[in-house]
Amino acid sequence: MARESVKARQRKREAMVAKFAEKRATLKAEGNYAALDLLPKNASPVRLHNRCQLTGRPKGYMRHFGMCRNIFRDLALAGKIPGVRKASW
Repeated sequence: MARESVKARQRKREAMVAKFAEKRATLKAEGNYAALDLLPKNASPVRLHNRCQLTGRPKGYMRHFGMCRNIFRDLALAGKIPGVRKASW
């Protein structure tokens, strides 16, 4: 599990990206790269990294469910994810 500080930093970046998204879009459309440089670094969506919502794990992330493979497997086997069940053939 990721440290709480790492998860908090990620949440802070997500909030910053959401806050400056509209301003970044207008500056990019205008081609005003000098003003774009003055925005905070964490306002760039490139700096975001997909992390598990429950544990903060950065690897093995499943976009459709928003969690890592380990947690997904545990929840799926427990029947807590609707529409997902273990395959058998």
